[in-house]
Amino acid sequence: MKKTLFLLLALMSVSTAVNAQLLRAEELEKYAKEKYGEKWVDAASNLGAQVTLDKNNAITYVHVIEAPGKTKDNLYVLLNYWFTATFNDANAVIKLNDKALGTIIAQGHVADIAQHAGGTSAYNVSISPVIKCDIKDERVRVTYTVPYYKVVRTIGGGWMSALGGGNSRPTQTDENWAIDKCFPFAKKDSHKKTSCKALVMAHAYSNVVMDKIEECITNGLSGNEGSDW
Repeated sequence: MKKTLFLLLALMSVSTAVNAQLLRAEELEKYAKEKYGEKWVDAASNLGAQVTLDKNNAITYVHVIEAPGKTKDNLYVLLNYWFTATFNDANAVIKLNDKALGTIIAQGHVADIAQHAGGTSAYNVSISPVIKCDIKDERVRVTYTVPYYKVVRTIGGGWMSALGGGNSRPTQTDENWAIDKCFPFAKKDSHKKTSCKALVMAHAYSNVVMDKIEECITNGLSGNEGSDW
């Protein structure tokens, strides 16, 4: 009984540690400001000069991680554990997990990465990036893709509505903003400041994901996965 209780507590501890690895929006914003500065338009303009959208006009980054001495099976076990513990709720889920193929695909989610209150509407932006790992002996290719910005538009939630003291209830609609139609990829963008922050936050999240996957591959999930036990 004591052994079972200890095992459950240990698993809960590891699961909590893994889930805590990926940042919430407020933590991600702090990280992004430290790395790219607090001027979102300037930061997005700089990133726009470096980032090329893929054939589907999505933000895509590819990173190959070397793993000397680790077989495809070793790496699959590590990454399967990390993905299973990290992407395990209604918004962040595993889409494909194929050991024979050596591919794991998950969809993450970071809510409220950018907000803006316009004249009659308010906008709240989230991202649901797709993270794919292709696994071979001694190497892993990580592909991170943001196909579009997910936006909840609240009509009647802007500053004009607030000033007017309107009694009508705001209504919400879901929108997908095509990234190639947003600044800095499109020069004319009525939501420029919002788009800029969304790009910087999406880019910052890619750094976090890549770092966490590389840490898992290099040092293991908990640091004690070695064969000497």
